[in-house]
Amino acid sequence: MGKRIMVVDDSRMVALQMQNLLEGTDYEIAAYCRNGDEAIAQYGQVLPDVVTMDIIMPGLDGLETAQAILEEHGDAKIIMVSSLAYDDTFDEARAIGAKGFVDKPFEKEQLLEALEKILD
Repeated sequence: MGKRIMVVDDSRMVALQMQNLLEGTDYEIAAYCRNGDEAIAQYGQVLPDVVTMDIIMPGLDGLETAQAILEEHGDAKIIMVSSLAYDDTFDEARAIGAKGFVDKPFEKEQLLEALEKILD
């Protein structure tokens, strides 16, 4: 059985790109959430192997969403995905408990490497 991913991103294009890149791999998108509230509500039902989390979203941002998910599900594996690649943002995400980072725009190899690393 493949590894289940929850994609949290306000851009449907990112979700489609990720789906295309993951085609033919051991990964499947089990859920797509357009905002933090949706992700928090769905996480417990979906129980994905890994979450890819955009940082900049309307409403709750990715850092707040990751923190809320990790407070309730301490074993959640979250990879932050963003074009906003500042060291202090990465430090804050690490402090919250994020396990990896992928820069936008991302390539298939970069995405798969981050997924494999977090699931090892």
